[in-house]
Amino acid sequence: MVTVGTKGHYEMTVPEEQLAVRVGSGEVAVFATPMMIAAIEHTAASSVAPALEPGKTTVGTLVNVTHTAATPAGMKVTVDTEVTEISANGKILTFRVSASDEAGLIGEGTHQRAVVDKARFEARAQAKRG
Repeated sequence: MVTVGTKGHYEMTVPEEQLAVRVGSGEVAVFATPMMIAAIEHTAASSVAPALEPGKTTVGTLVNVTHTAATPAGMKVTVDTEVTEISANGKILTFRVSASDEAGLIGEGTHQRAVVDKARFEARAQAKRG
């Protein structure tokens, strides 16, 4: 069972493949905003996964994050997440999130994830094909 206060932490070194110019999110050689958001989602999902019932997973439903400082390739980035709220039915998890590089804060905000049955969720997505 996921509880308020559950924390996640992740560290990475920014690779060339995750620069904005390489992923198509800009024309500069700095850590891409979509890649920062992916690292945030990874950290949040990983932090609660051990507390979920078998067959359950989480999917991102909302990201409200600023990206306030540029990070070059080769610099270490750390991501921290904390569950701050759980909906009454236990299905929506809200996280406070932040990302920093070796020079300081690069982004922060909130992120929500929904707890879903993995097989059912994937089957519904595949059913869209007709």
